[in-house]
Formats: sequence, structure tokens, C-alpha cells
Amino acid sequence: MNEDCKFCKIVQGKSEAEIVYQDDAATAFWDIHPKAPVHILIVPNRHIASVNDMQPDDETLMGHLIWVAKEVARQQNTQKGYRLMVNTGPASGQVVFHLHIHLLGRRP
Repeated sequence: MNEDCKFCKIVQGKSEAEIVYQDDAATAFWDIHPKAPVHILIVPNRHIASVNDMQPDDETLMGHLIWVAKEVARQQNTQKGYRLMVNTGPASGQVVFHLHIHLLGRRP
């Protein structure tokens, strides 16, 4: 864990967030600056700064994060259509440097 990371603090329960899913590997919570009616972030519980910082052992974890996104989309009743987005690095718009998947739904 990174003590200065906002998302690590959410995973550890040290910062408030509206968590919709959590298990041993991943946590999903509502984005505080939503860009769609459903805007949930799915993060690994272990700190990984971005896709560029992933290691070969993280392949299974990334598959799990996608599975969590599917489950959260079903939970939010958006399984008929949603977007998954991952920003990597400052030039892409990544603001929090803890790998996260944006689940965006209910907006055509």
C-alpha cells in the first residue's frame, strides 16, 4: 500500500467512499466526480500506479478486475450497455496514480 494514495486509503477504510463491491483483490466505489449516471471505479487492493507498472503476475488480477466490472454493471442494472475505460499516465488524463477502471453506464 502507498500511504499517500487516495485509493489505497479507501481500500483500507481510512477514507470515505461509497463502496459497492469489495473482496480480497479488488474494491469498487462511486466516483466523486461522475461523468455518467453510473460512474464507478474498480481498483486493485494492492497499489499499482498504472498499467505501465503492471508485472507479469498481475495478468490474473486484471482479469479479475474486468470480472468485477461485469458484476458491478449487473448490480447497477447497466449490463445492456456500459463502457470500461483505463487511463494510463498524465497525458491520458490519469489523475490518481493507482490503477483503476472506470465503469460508465446509463448514458448513450
